[in-house]
Amino acid sequence: MKRSLLAFVLVGTAFLAVFLSVRFGSVDLTTHEFVSALFGGGTQAHRDILFHFRLPRVCLGLLVGGGLALAGSVFQALLRNPLAEPFILGISGGAAAGAVLVIALGFVAAGSLVLPAAAFGGALLAILLVFGVAAAADRRMDVRVLLLAGVVVGSFFTAVIAFILSLSEARAVRSAIVWMMGSLAGADWGNVAVVAGYTLPAALVLFGLARALNLMAVGEETAAYLGTDVERVKRIAYIVVSLMTAAGVAVAGVIGFVGLIVPHAIRLLIGSDQRFLLPLSFLAGAAFLCLADLLARVALAPIEIPIGVITAFLGVPLFLVLLRRSMTT
Repeated sequence: MKRSLLAFVLVGTAFLAVFLSVRFGSVDLTTHEFVSALFGGGTQAHRDILFHFRLPRVCLGLLVGGGLALAGSVFQALLRNPLAEPFILGISGGAAAGAVLVIALGFVAAGSLVLPAAAFGGALLAILLVFGVAAAADRRMDVRVLLLAGVVVGSFFTAVIAFILSLSEARAVRSAIVWMMGSLAGADWGNVAVVAGYTLPAALVLFGLARALNLMAVGEETAAYLGTDVERVKRIAYIVVSLMTAAGVAVAGVIGFVGLIVPHAIRLLIGSDQRFLLPLSFLAGAAFLCLADLLARVALAPIEIPIGVITAFLGVPLFLVLLRRSMTT
């Protein structure tokens, strides 16, 4: 597929996803009510639904989805493995451990910022542990050592979560499991601002590394010979991606498959040139998560399905179709 055509399709899909997500939800609004509320008219209840619930949720979905897909694309380039994904460095395990701890201790009711703050703190702890272990073993940040450190740290936090849940009450266990499945239900403009503060600057930095990532895909020795500071690029990319992913996980929980499937699908369509792959992966991830959240809200309304379940249901068949198509062409 031509890159310009795919870009046009993804931009259109993103706009359509935003419109549908704002227009539809568990509370039915007629077209007249929707248009009136959008332009400041209608009832206060309709304006609240639109501007205090749906719009922040849509914006958060765009940022988290785009960030996860971009993170997956970068990790797949750095590790030279199409199966790499954003949580490979144990970030999700650390975030989940922090969130589960405050849920089990009953601190969530103390304020809306407690849970995301604890999740972000846990993610940062996981990042520090992974980089500490990797640096102690090999200061050159060998990708194999970093990957192994991430697996070990992730396994450690999985054990911590299991230990906390085994000592918790049934209500706390259920809340923790629901959070770990992922949700955008707690979105507000404060969360949107925090995630935007990490995701948008991080995306610009990663877009600027596209040429270096292209060279490193050929081989680190070749990239160094052509003038790329390989170790500097790896450190910047790992740190920026980790912080961006941690911010998304802190406010939306653990949402799987987006960072694995979306960039791999885009790569199958346009190739591995990071100059195009990175921005298009961001666009596709934003649209994908926004549509997945809409489906999570309306499929069984008023019951909301965890968004991680929806991303798996949508992502896996799409991935298989694209993979089959790539092998037959």
